[in-house]
Amino acid sequence: MKIRTVFVLCALLGSLSVRAAEPPASPSATPIKHPSQKSCNKQADGKKLSGPARTQFVKNCQAGKSA
Repeated sequence: MKIRTVFVLCALLGSLSVRAAEPPASPSATPIKHPSQKSCNKQADGKKLSGPARTQFVKNCQAGKSA
Protein backbone atom coordinates (compact mmCIF):
# COMPACT_ATOMS: atom_id res chain seq x y z
CA MET A 1 0.00 0.00 0.00
CA LYS A 2 2.83 2.42 0.82
CA ILE A 3 4.55 1.71 -2.47
CA ARG A 4 1.40 2.67 -4.37
CA THR A 5 1.14 5.95 -2.42
CA VAL A 6 4.78 6.79 -3.13
CA PHE A 7 4.27 6.00 -6.82
CA VAL A 8 1.20 8.26 -7.02
CA LEU A 9 3.05 11.10 -5.27
CA CYS A 10 5.98 10.77 -7.68
CA ALA A 11 3.62 10.83 -10.64
CA LEU A 12 1.88 13.96 -9.33
CA LEU A 13 5.15 15.78 -8.70
CA GLY A 14 6.44 14.76 -12.11
CA SER A 15 3.35 16.10 -13.87
CA LEU A 16 3.60 19.41 -11.99
CA SER A 17 7.21 19.88 -13.04
CA VAL A 18 6.26 19.24 -16.67
CA ARG A 19 3.61 21.95 -16.47
CA ALA A 20 6.12 24.38 -14.97
CA ALA A 21 8.53 23.69 -17.82
CA GLU A 22 6.02 24.59 -20.56
CA PRO A 23 7.03 27.59 -22.67
CA PRO A 24 5.20 30.88 -22.15
CA ALA A 25 2.33 31.95 -24.36
CA SER A 26 3.03 32.60 -28.01
CA PRO A 27 4.54 35.99 -28.92
CA SER A 28 1.33 36.94 -30.71
CA ALA A 29 -0.38 37.02 -27.31
CA THR A 30 1.72 40.02 -26.27
CA PRO A 31 0.33 43.44 -27.14
CA ILE A 32 1.97 45.37 -29.96
CA LYS A 33 3.66 48.49 -28.68
CA HIS A 34 3.46 51.43 -31.04
CA PRO A 35 5.87 54.36 -30.93
CA SER A 36 5.12 57.12 -28.46
CA GLN A 37 4.22 60.63 -29.53
CA LYS A 38 7.64 61.81 -28.37
CA SER A 39 9.50 59.44 -30.68
CA CYS A 40 7.13 60.20 -33.56
CA ASN A 41 7.74 63.93 -33.09
CA LYS A 42 11.49 63.33 -33.17
CA GLN A 43 11.11 61.48 -36.47
CA ALA A 44 8.99 64.34 -37.83
CA ASP A 45 11.70 66.80 -36.76
CA GLY A 46 14.26 64.70 -38.60
CA LYS A 47 12.17 64.87 -41.75
CA LYS A 48 11.64 68.62 -41.24
CA LEU A 49 7.86 68.28 -41.47
CA SER A 50 5.45 71.04 -40.43
CA GLY A 51 1.77 71.87 -40.55
CA PRO A 52 -0.78 69.32 -41.74
CA ALA A 53 1.90 67.01 -43.14
CA ARG A 54 3.54 66.78 -39.71
CA THR A 55 0.20 66.18 -37.99
CA GLN A 56 -0.67 63.40 -40.41
CA PHE A 57 2.80 61.85 -40.10
CA VAL A 58 2.63 61.77 -36.27
CA LYS A 59 -0.90 60.33 -36.39
CA ASN A 60 0.17 57.57 -38.78
CA CYS A 61 3.35 56.94 -36.79
CA GLN A 62 1.41 56.42 -33.56
CA ALA A 63 -1.05 54.14 -35.34
CA GLY A 64 1.87 52.01 -36.51
CA LYS A 65 1.36 52.76 -40.18
CA SER A 66 4.44 53.09 -42.33
CA ALA A 67 4.91 56.19 -44.43
